[in-house]
Amino acid sequence: MDIGDREAVLWGSPIELRAQDRLRRVRDALLRTTLLPAFAMSPARLAHYVEQLRRLRPRMLFGYPSALCRIASHAQEHDVPLDGLGVKVAFVTAERLYEEQRAQIAAAFSCPVANGYGGRDAGFIAHECPDGGMHITAEDIIVEIVDAGGQPLPAGRTGQIVVTHLATQDYPFIRYATGDVGALGTAPCACGRGLPLLQHIEGRSTDFLTAVDGTVMHGLALVYIVRELPQVRGFKIIQESLLRTRVLLVCLPRLDAATRAAIVSGFQARLGAQVDISIEEVDEIAAEASGKYRYVVSRVA
Repeated sequence: MDIGDREAVLWGSPIELRAQDRLRRVRDALLRTTLLPAFAMSPARLAHYVEQLRRLRPRMLFGYPSALCRIASHAQEHDVPLDGLGVKVAFVTAERLYEEQRAQIAAAFSCPVANGYGGRDAGFIAHECPDGGMHITAEDIIVEIVDAGGQPLPAGRTGQIVVTHLATQDYPFIRYATGDVGALGTAPCACGRGLPLLQHIEGRSTDFLTAVDGTVMHGLALVYIVRELPQVRGFKIIQESLLRTRVLLVCLPRLDAATRAAIVSGFQARLGAQVDISIEEVDEIAAEASGKYRYVVSRVA
């Protein structure tokens, strides 16, 4: 990749898109960057984006992993190949990247997928190298992992990610709580770079669910139950309280009684037999106000 290579960016909530000023549009034109708004991606809009990508033939893709997966799925469903566009890399950020998403994007565009971790207030915090290491941009950022009391944890221990940013224009962020959970690496990366590593990023604290008995588990414990069902096109799990969880599903065809019962049984096995599991089949699951997609939301965490 080089400066001036054509880039397609799938990004932005309605608020951010309204903030695109004339200077930004001129910069994007000079850098050959095309913005494809990632909010409210209807079938018609997805078809238009696929057409644009085939016409633009960008060298790099940048955006939410969920947005790139939606484009990949739409293209596959309509037998439109995207693997001959000449894309060199798909850079994803702003959401947790699941391995299934990485595989889908890589297969659809025939390119490697590079993950990035950052925050709206802290900027980019870490980037993934070709060897898979998530390198912290330690030249101007200090990343700590702390426990519930704010005390630093040693490398390898999982806790809250806090960031001190020393290169802000006005005043440095000191121990800014990102709301994410992760751990620092315990060994150097095979690539040879000396920058410290984030060993893993497990997601936001609200991506974790709490069972009736107090057990805290990652949302993946429930995601796997619905994601593998062939008729499920989209999902969102919302833990409203310890005794009620809603499951929003976009299905084609619709669920039969046996599948519904299996979902309820699987959720109750993890959350508690007395938990009310409400399955709601919907036509579409809207993005958050930020333009991102949240697959698990806990209002208990």
